[in-house]
Amino acid sequence: MLEGETFFSETDREAISSAIKLAEAKTAGEIAVMVVGQSDTYPEGIILGGAMIGSLLALAVTDLLGFGSQWVYVPCAVLCTLFVGVGLKRMPSLHRLFIPEGRLESLVRRRAEQAFFEQGLHRTRDASGVLFFLSCFERKVWVLADYGIYQKIDPVTLQAHADRVVQGVKGGRQAQALCAEIARVGEVLARHFPIRPDDANELSDRVIIETTSRP
Repeated sequence: MLEGETFFSETDREAISSAIKLAEAKTAGEIAVMVVGQSDTYPEGIILGGAMIGSLLALAVTDLLGFGSQWVYVPCAVLCTLFVGVGLKRMPSLHRLFIPEGRLESLVRRRAEQAFFEQGLHRTRDASGVLFFLSCFERKVWVLADYGIYQKIDPVTLQAHADRVVQGVKGGRQAQALCAEIARVGEVLARHFPIRPDDANELSDRVIIETTSRP
């Protein structure tokens, strides 16, 4: 499994925190970054992949050994399915092939929405919190914002920032791409939510890392 703890190096995390501080120095808005290893365990992918690969493997084994009986094939298929299922848990790239893209998209968005509330982005004074949510297993990024921002900025525009981060991840430049998009979002926030004399930092600037898998 891809782990959120290792997705960014310590140097990367410091650079991202600095980018958040610089962006927030110009706006009353709040920006947060959260990284998770995966947004769901996707048991259906393990079951489907285990059954498909396991049945083919059992067929090959029984054919190779010259056993044509279903009484040999069926228990062999069950054992191979279990064996492959365990292997898929250790091979995220293969496991991912057995999960529909729409399912990945839906569950990452749902987890991002949960994180938005769990991390308190809905409690900012001006309803101007923005969350960059990165899920490693799915290789997905969502940018969510509070209602105050959605009154001024189209959600499609915010997701364009997420898409550019994804491109950076594919190129091995995830920290640089994320910092660049944080700066761009900061500029947008500064136009609509300029900093106030009594502004306070309402959220931590540190990268939030989820260290445990969720069911």
